[in-house]
Amino acid sequence: MKSRNDIRNIAIIAHVDHGKTTLVDELLKQSGTYRANEHVEERAMDSNDLERERGITILAKNTAVQYKETKINILDTPGHADFGGEVERIMRMVDGVLLVVDAYEGTMPQTRFVLKKALEQKITPIVVVNKIDKDSARPEEVIDEVLDLFIELGANEEQLDFPVIYASAIQGTASPDPDPAKQQENMESLFEAIIENIPAPIDNREDPLQFQVALLDYNDYVGRIGIGRVFRGTMKVGQQVALMKLDGSVKQFRVTKIFGFIGLKRVEIEEAVAGDLVAVSGMEDINVGETVTPVEHQEALPVLRIDEPTLQMTFLVNNSPFAGREGKFVTSRKIEERLKSQLETDVSLRVEDTDSPDVWVVSGRGELHLSILIENMRREGFELQVSKPEVIVKVIDGVRCEPVERVQIDVPEEHTGSIMESIGARKGEMLDMINNGGGQVRLIFNVPARGLIGYSTEFLTITRGYGIMNHTFDSYQPMQQGQVGGRRQGVLVSMETGKSTQYGTMGVEDRGVIFVEPGTDIYEGMIVGEHNRESDLTVNIVKAKQMTNMRSANKDQTTSMKKPKIMSLEESLEYLNDDEYCEVTPESIRLRKKILDKNEREKSAKKKKYAEAN
Repeated sequence: MKSRNDIRNIAIIAHVDHGKTTLVDELLKQSGTYRANEHVEERAMDSNDLERERGITILAKNTAVQYKETKINILDTPGHADFGGEVERIMRMVDGVLLVVDAYEGTMPQTRFVLKKALEQKITPIVVVNKIDKDSARPEEVIDEVLDLFIELGANEEQLDFPVIYASAIQGTASPDPDPAKQQENMESLFEAIIENIPAPIDNREDPLQFQVALLDYNDYVGRIGIGRVFRGTMKVGQQVALMKLDGSVKQFRVTKIFGFIGLKRVEIEEAVAGDLVAVSGMEDINVGETVTPVEHQEALPVLRIDEPTLQMTFLVNNSPFAGREGKFVTSRKIEERLKSQLETDVSLRVEDTDSPDVWVVSGRGELHLSILIENMRREGFELQVSKPEVIVKVIDGVRCEPVERVQIDVPEEHTGSIMESIGARKGEMLDMINNGGGQVRLIFNVPARGLIGYSTEFLTITRGYGIMNHTFDSYQPMQQGQVGGRRQGVLVSMETGKSTQYGTMGVEDRGVIFVEPGTDIYEGMIVGEHNRESDLTVNIVKAKQMTNMRSANKDQTTSMKKPKIMSLEESLEYLNDDEYCEVTPESIRLRKKILDKNEREKSAKKKKYAEAN
């Protein structure tokens, strides 16, 4: 078979924060893809605000660099398991991967997760040990860790014989030698390793066309755009083709535009041939995994598997006393349109209608997946309420099963006992314990996903902020009996509407931890703090001090308030209980009880207890 030596298709995989996006920036700069006077932003591939703020890649993206005579298509993949659906599909589009590993941290759970998917597709790996310039770098041990991981994941002999490049993406240097002093001034050795080791695509442009969609994009001008690879044949603008749908039906359409990639730009091209990665428009309802073929030769490629959602939440129209104050989009029609438009590009998301027109069940791959959708909506001016996240239970062979996560924890030695105890209480099972020396221990557990909801706050408290926890989806296993995880403490609930006062706050601070600053607008039924007991307590935090003409000489000057605990969106979602909502607006995140009136709440709780008893 003839190969196309003018092209290579690779994906870059790495754990969050191991320098993958910075590495792509350097490859773009050094390949001369940018003009000399062109301004290039740092981390150019992380294109949306949330990706830049959090330093994570959420959406898979593609770019291309020209090195000498070869065009290298690079797909940047998300490192977080919540976006695993993207990873699996990307592996079908490429012939090789660059596995980027931090020269100090070594292999991490997300590396494992993404690499497993690459090895299953029999893809050729190149290992890049990044951050070699760090004083704490330990390249030899890290390579041993990588080798162990490859063996554990069942790599074949060819895959085990991987080339290694040592690099510092931030300095723009690379070398095949682990000695930091021998770093070459540029990334040439990495480019050469890609050309030499990654197989070139087969050139079968004369055969009938097969193009498979792996990613979706949406554009107001041309509608849905399918991004994928031409596996066989040639596709031209204006050509009449057949789209083989997932349900077995076939639709015909005309290819209106084809876009190739160079740098970070999309460039209109007239035709694409076998091996090219391109974006195609002209199909209204194209979906991931579908195959485009000639009308007279319909032969579909194997369907791509998409990771099933494991977590669901209820989204509701905001009906709190402060509804409509801060948001532009507050109606059920607007929220529904926004959720449906998210489905255009996010294939791991599900949105189901309910009996009520103001309520939807939204399912995703994990807390991060859903909280990023909520955060994006909030920034766009939406107001909504969401319920506590719940895991999706599946029935497998007649047995109720729940998702289980593989959790890797790195902690100082003195905290191992309390970590084991806290994870044991959440029905976790310990798989391994590795002493890394220097007082650091690595613990590996399997934990039911519902046991991890809300655990990160407790984890940071136990380890005093020194612990690192990472987890990825492992499998569905039979449901554990009894309560797993969940919040033990009750909450402080406001009994009045008004502005919180310093006097009112100080009156209740010894009852628990306060969540609001003085001067915050409060409504009846809103959660203003955590009670230091297991029951809920109604408090008056808007109470003003009675003014009298009697003054104490020193009392007012000596009082000082504790700092309130302000929670982020993720912390708020994790904190929720079954009878609570999180109200999200462009300016505020408020926790509240579903039933705002205290008497109504008590009646409802009694009814529930009575029903459970009978």
